[in-house]
Amino acid sequence: MGIGSMWHWIVVALVVLILFGRGKISETMGDFGKGIRSFRKGLGEEERTPPPATLAAQRQTAVEPAAAPAPKPEGGNGG
Repeated sequence: MGIGSMWHWIVVALVVLILFGRGKISETMGDFGKGIRSFRKGLGEEERTPPPATLAAQRQTAVEPAAAPAPKPEGGNGG
């Protein structure tokens, strides 16, 4: 009985099925698939967002035009 024989793999498969059961294996593979999808989604979102340096530059340009001088008080001879 070598490592590549068919009987070896049949015994291994039976032991795995006995230990984990059919339902547990399908749950594990489903969770594995969800993890891969989540990982791919995370990679896609990371590529769409600009690098942090670009975000900082955008924030500075957005803040500069918004800064307006304080309004002068009206009325009276404030001296």
